[in-house]
Amino acid sequence: MSEDSGKSGSQTNKGETRRLLGPLYEAVDTFLHTPGTVTRGAPHVRDAMDMKRMMVTVIVALIPAVVMAFYNTGLQINLALQQLNIEHASGWRGALLTLLGVGHDPNRMLDNMLLGALYFLPVYIVTVVTGGFWEVLFASVRQHAISEGFLVTSLLFALILPPDIPLWQVMLGISFGVVIGKEIFGGVGMNILNPALVGRSFLFFSYPREMTGNSIWVPVDGYSRATPLAELPAPELELSVSWQDAFFGFMPGSMGETSTLACLIGALILIVSRVGSWRIMTGVVLGMVGLSLLFNYVGNPSNPMFQLTPQWHLVLGGFAFGTVYMATDPVSAAHSLPGQYVYGFLVGALTVLVRVINPGFPEGIMLAILFGNVFAPTIDRLFVSRHIRKRLRRQTVDAEK
Repeated sequence: MSEDSGKSGSQTNKGETRRLLGPLYEAVDTFLHTPGTVTRGAPHVRDAMDMKRMMVTVIVALIPAVVMAFYNTGLQINLALQQLNIEHASGWRGALLTLLGVGHDPNRMLDNMLLGALYFLPVYIVTVVTGGFWEVLFASVRQHAISEGFLVTSLLFALILPPDIPLWQVMLGISFGVVIGKEIFGGVGMNILNPALVGRSFLFFSYPREMTGNSIWVPVDGYSRATPLAELPAPELELSVSWQDAFFGFMPGSMGETSTLACLIGALILIVSRVGSWRIMTGVVLGMVGLSLLFNYVGNPSNPMFQLTPQWHLVLGGFAFGTVYMATDPVSAAHSLPGQYVYGFLVGALTVLVRVINPGFPEGIMLAILFGNVFAPTIDRLFVSRHIRKRLRRQTVDAEK
């Protein structure tokens, strides 16, 4: 009797373990393919685009931003080392590069790429491991499939962080973004806010010293340099970078969001593959251009930000990155086609409003997108209700005839 009970209990424990680890096994087994039968009946629509292919397309579109994260992070550090007459970077990164025989010449692409990789990769690895833990935990408890969408969220989150952020803050930020920004709403496809931006905003307001200031963007001891957006509120309105350098991304900032050119390449990939909404991107740019031109016309002698032209708004800060990769999130953005224009216009206009009216918070795209996420369901509801009323009126007219 006791032996039978022991065997039954052992089998129950094994069954429970298999049940909990089932989503993890399925995620590993289907990492590079989507199993299942193909429907061939006439009423069914067959489409090659599924969740897995969509996420892979977004990752491919992010490759130019990742390359610039490597190159520009290393470039800014090597330029600072050259300016301070320092031969080697400090810490384990400098020791590893010395061991490999790699120098710190800002004119050599390999030197810049390897140094930048040593700053970006630890942040990304911590993001994937920590966020992946929460994804697996919630999927196992709920018996849901583990979505590949987290690979995109983790990459986006790492790209919008400064290079010298403490790794424990990376763990806190991605944990907050995944758990509070997505899982409490029900998981994949249920969140109303962009999880990567939720984590970034949590770090910004919780640890402002590590997320703002002039010493966090170029991690070299004794070196301080503000981002171009932080330089603008000064009365003389002078920038330390040219428009061309800002367009290519050769300036201090978050690791992956400085290059407008890289973002435009990513935008082309997303638009051609129909993964990203060109309507949202167009709306964001139109909102930015419209309000910035209005501020240029009105003017304000006490606030030089009123004179910042649309072409500078486009290349400074994270505007291009947020427009292409964040505002177009298929879950938290507007879904109705006309609503996407309104949603994008709202995000673009709010970005300029925050930048100009509140110089103490120079980067407005993060808060603008989160604000747009909150109003996206309302925007969709207004347009859907309008469409329903229009069809009802048409049906009534046809019935009277």
